[in-house]
Amino acid sequence: MTETPLTPLPEDWHRALVVVAHPDDMEFGAAAAVARWTGQGKEVVYCLVTSGEAGIDGIDPQRAGPLREAEQRESCRVVGVEQVEFLHLPDGVLEYGVALRRRIAEVVRRHRPDVVITNNFRDTWDGAVNLNQADHIAAGRASLDAARDAGNRWVFPEQVEAGLAPWPDVRAVWAAASPGARHAVDVTATFEAGVESLRAHRAYLEGLGWADFDPDAFLREGARAAGARAGAELASTFEVFPLRWGGGDG
Repeated sequence: MTETPLTPLPEDWHRALVVVAHPDDMEFGAAAAVARWTGQGKEVVYCLVTSGEAGIDGIDPQRAGPLREAEQRESCRVVGVEQVEFLHLPDGVLEYGVALRRRIAEVVRRHRPDVVITNNFRDTWDGAVNLNQADHIAAGRASLDAARDAGNRWVFPEQVEAGLAPWPDVRAVWAAASPGARHAVDVTATFEAGVESLRAHRAYLEGLGWADFDPDAFLREGARAAGARAGAELASTFEVFPLRWGGGDG
């Protein structure tokens, strides 16, 4: 059976805010798209909700957090991202709710993006059996809601009173690597940068204990499959959640 073709994402925007739970979340498939966009002169800012301090079994969180932050900064440098911030919420136990929405809405109001990008927050990675992780789900859902919260001056009004103007101009939230993706970005020209950005998470990848894990092979397999549906050699996929009434691609 022929799979549904993927529609190209719009690129008539200037500023994007990436909000994900952990260092490495964007690098498992979407960093090459970021490299494409920064190469076009777009501004991309990263906000990491946690520092990934609970992600390496053999390293104490007090050491792992700063190490993973440093790896994320290097990973961002590889794909042309200069602004990286960490909210320092506890890794592994993020909870979706008002408190998390408040923190992310504040970031949206500060950076005033055209597009908010997050990670897959569906229950699975494949729409079937490969379960997603709880932090990804919480951070993604909160990012979607916070992108709307940021435009309403009566939601988290203490931020407005402190000088952060409402920001109602987020066009859409894009969730990378979602099983519900119907859009894609051609990353053929920037694929290698995406691979190097994943390799920058050296301590994390070693800590996973995956024997013979090859970042290039892993990313290339998914990018080829997406490219076949997008009319490109290699592509990254996104599910689009329009915030404007009546929809649209973002």
